[in-house]
Amino acid sequence: MADGAPIRAAWFDGRVGRGREVLVVLEPSPKGPTLLVHTLEGVAAPQRFPHAEVEWPARWSARRAPARLTVGIGMHGSIEVPDPEAWQRALAVAGARPGLAQRMQTHWPVLVAVLVAVAIGLFIVIRHGAPWAGAHFTRHVPLEWELALGREALAQLDGRLQQPSRMPAERQAALRVGFDALLANLDSGSRRYAGYAPRYSLQFRRGLGANAFALPGGTVVLTDELLELADQQGLPLDAVLGVLAHEIGHVEHRHGTRMVIEQGVLNIGLGLVLGDVSSLMSLGGTLLTGLAYKRAHESESDCFALALMARAGVPSKPMGELLQALSAKAVGDAAGLPSWLRSHPPTPERVRTLATGASGTCVP
Repeated sequence: MADGAPIRAAWFDGRVGRGREVLVVLEPSPKGPTLLVHTLEGVAAPQRFPHAEVEWPARWSARRAPARLTVGIGMHGSIEVPDPEAWQRALAVAGARPGLAQRMQTHWPVLVAVLVAVAIGLFIVIRHGAPWAGAHFTRHVPLEWELALGREALAQLDGRLQQPSRMPAERQAALRVGFDALLANLDSGSRRYAGYAPRYSLQFRRGLGANAFALPGGTVVLTDELLELADQQGLPLDAVLGVLAHEIGHVEHRHGTRMVIEQGVLNIGLGLVLGDVSSLMSLGGTLLTGLAYKRAHESESDCFALALMARAGVPSKPMGELLQALSAKAVGDAAGLPSWLRSHPPTPERVRTLATGASGTCVP
């Protein structure tokens, strides 16, 4: 049979129990091949099915050719072709071009090229796309939204994990004076977002271990256990003030809000680049990249704290000694974990940076 010639087939139109013998022809058209069905009964004109109305079977490799082929034509039933090779030759003559998915199945270089492109796209999304979006879209997030988020987070922690502080009132007062002194040394040049004016509040709690953290909008929480650890190590108040300067850096860089946006952009990017991925893969990718973003945020806050402490006249070395004590105290410290599984930069590096008061990774 010559290429482009009519192909014998059976038409199952659903009106009779058996297929009618027909001849099918594939004609070129601007939008893809058109299917013509010639019945062998009578002299009726051929039935014409535009490209969009035909359920075109996927192409196959020579080693996987089917014994027969079924072509769906919507409400008109289906066409069964006993000679798939003739069908494939007719498609080529009619100017059909396989889609990307079909080329990936039949040509391994195309598959490799697509996989490389996906890997590059994924790297761009993770390394540049999500952080860029987090930094820039955060500019448009209202402060009131952050304040509401911070209040809700603090209320949930107070109801489950935290208890009221038992720190003496005079210690709290001294820390508030130091905290206010740090805030007084904020200037427009140190602010990551021009015009951003968080409503700072220093809160004291107990029950979360030796810790301090910042909530969106300006609330900074310091635990009794952190102050107790500093006292046990014989460290001055400057050590705790350094931690507070670090938390102010989180607020000024809006890291809480940025993390929400970065994770959202990352999940969208994973869906666009990888398509339909399992929930386990999506969760694993989100966790690992979230740790990477958090390490970047911690380094950014360390740099901010160094600059703020220098302006406020607070030495940075005591903070490094407190971090070292925290690392030694932590159960299951991450010292043995690879860097990509850490939520913070390695403690020895941070201690060295704080001891010298400068870091090569900090941008002036």
